Formats: sequence, C-alpha cells, structure tokens
Amino acid sequence: MTASTPLDVFAVLAEIRPDALVARLREQRPGLTRFSQASYESLLEPVTEDSLSRKEREMVALRVALLTPDDRLAGWHTQRLKAASGTAATVSAVSGFPSVSPELTPREVAILWHTDLVTQRPVDAGQSDIDALRTAGLSTLEIVTLSQLIAFVAFQIRVLATLRAFGETA
Repeated sequence: MTASTPLDVFAVLAEIRPDALVARLREQRPGLTRFSQASYESLLEPVTEDSLSRKEREMVALRVALLTPDDRLAGWHTQRLKAASGTAATVSAVSGFPSVSPELTPREVAILWHTDLVTQRPVDAGQSDIDALRTAGLSTLEIVTLSQLIAFVAFQIRVLATLRAFGETA
C-alpha cells in the first residue's frame, strides 16, 4: 500500500466502522478486500506512469463516478484530480463535459468521449472508437488501461453501494 492510500479505500468510501457487522463480514473474505485494494492501487496509484497519467486516470474515475452516479466517489476523485492537476478548472471541465473547455487537450477529450461511451452505452463501442483513441495518441497499453479503469470504477461503485446497504441494515 502506498503512503497516500488509506489502508482500505472501499471501507473509507463506504464509511464502514471497524466494529460494524459489514466489517466483520468483509473479514471473512480477506482476498476480496486485498484484491480490490490492489486493483485500486494498480489503476489509480501506479508506481510508474508508463501508461495513462495520474491526471488522466483521475479524470476518467471522476467522470465514471459522475455518470453512474456516486456522489461520495465523485467527491473523492474530485479531490484527487485537483491534487493531480493542480487546478479546479480541470474538475469543472470534466464535470461539464461534453461542453467544450480550453482546459482539455484533444487527447483528454478523446479519453472522456470514450469514457462516456463505455460507461453509458458499452454495446455501441466498436473499432472506430478504438481508432479514435489511437488517432488521439493513445498506445495499445493506454487503451487497455483506460478500459480496465472504466470497468474497475463501475465495479467499485456497485461494491460501494452494496457495502453501504449492508452498513445501513446492520
């Protein structure tokens, strides 16, 4: 785990108290917690940036959280994006997308278009959409990472909703 990551991001975002029933249930499946945390770290806190930048990753995570929607997760990624980009204007551009913003590069626009497409209408995504990412300068590794990140944040939102529901009933 990195110094900037809480020990258990899912527990933090779901606001699980250590003494809660849902916390005890999660302890019965330590692999699920460990692997979910490891996925979070590899996709959102990579050791090297040989693929998407930290800023791009946070833009994608914020966009998925806004579209799904999950206000707590969106707030989390808003703060992380501000830290990664150093500007609230980037957050506004991502939140207001697809409105045109001079804050976004053509590459970032292509990434956000693809994020919106895969998040809202995955069945409509095709080869021409992959080609558009390539035209915007994304490598195969970056396209794969982008797809993994979109899928992971969608998974994270569903897990968080379930954990919150269990936490409310326990």
